[in-house]
Amino acid sequence: MRFLILIATNLAVSLLLGVVFLGLEVAGVLPQGQWGGLFVMATVFGFGGSFISLLLSKIIAKWSMGVRVIDAPASQSEAWLVQTVQQHASRAGIGQPEVGIYDSPDPNAFATGWSRDHALVAVSTGLLHSMRPEQVSAVLGHEVSHVANGDMVTLTLIQGVLNTFVIFFSRVIGTMVDAALSGGRDRERGHGGIGYFITVMIAQMVLGLGASMIVAWFSRYREFRADAGGAALTSPREMAGAL
Repeated sequence: MRFLILIATNLAVSLLLGVVFLGLEVAGVLPQGQWGGLFVMATVFGFGGSFISLLLSKIIAKWSMGVRVIDAPASQSEAWLVQTVQQHASRAGIGQPEVGIYDSPDPNAFATGWSRDHALVAVSTGLLHSMRPEQVSAVLGHEVSHVANGDMVTLTLIQGVLNTFVIFFSRVIGTMVDAALSGGRDRERGHGGIGYFITVMIAQMVLGLGASMIVAWFSRYREFRADAGGAALTSPREMAGAL
């Protein structure tokens, strides 16, 4: 869940920044054909979009999933939930995350946040209703391990690298298509044809989806590490039972 939220946010932010990038090219601020300068700007926009997504991750998660943060526990189960996360966080050596609940029949949980000391751990009502407390504790240990392992930041750095190449190569492809459509005639610096702009947007969406698949593949490795962390914070038996 945490990776889907980050990836979806990153795609949206990257698309918006891509439109801004195109606008700057139309205005002649970013001339086409200067590949060194283009790569520098692609890096700035690529990492910028990725880190904006990271900074917005908690806000987007709360809004999109309808998470209710437990500021003051209203029941014994909520008090236990907060206490368990606190214990795991203390053992993992991270700051106390916010703890929240969201309504969903599916047993699920996620952690997100821009740093180890500013995170959110949220669980679904379906998870609380379908698992024993020991298994819920193991799931919470899994999520706290994601925070302790710095998975969100690591994923952001990988996404930033991929965004850079998506932005850069989409414009390389756009330039090649535009040259083919114009019969190889040179265009005025900073102003491509309609084929360039359409091709760039399509290429950026296609390459962006491909980059998201690479990120999703990498996230599997981080999931295995979080499983090991959850087992260490609770027990291998309870982690296996929760899975």
